[in-house]
Amino acid sequence: QLQLVESGGGLVQPGGSLRLSCATSQFTLENYAIAWFRQAPGKEREGVSCISHSDGRTTYYADSVRGRFTVSRDNAKNTVYLEMNTLKPEDTAVYSCAADLFGDCQDDDLSRGIDYWGKGTLVTVSS
Repeated sequence: QLQLVESGGGLVQPGGSLRLSCATSQFTLENYAIAWFRQAPGKEREGVSCISHSDGRTTYYADSVRGRFTVSRDNAKNTVYLEMNTLKPEDTAVYSCAADLFGDCQDDDLSRGIDYWGKGTLVTVSS
């Protein structure tokens, strides 16, 4: 079963930064839009960011993270990154990435059309 692997989560103080990575050795990510989701305990899953396939010219950010998070892709490394700055306690969640073949991040529901998911990495923002 094809799957994505997230890394980079951990414990960080409020105001700090983390960089999450999403990668796989099983297929080429270049043809896929990559979306990032998060789910906090007791809350619904939220789509926080997305980068379109190939050159990544289209990106999306939820209002809750816009200006603090940056998504990017390095197709040579077959990896997509989520740079998270000025982290807040309310950013605490399990962060997962997901792949959408030839996706353009234009759908209101980022989870629609997802082909593959990762299992997630925990981000905890606490002093």
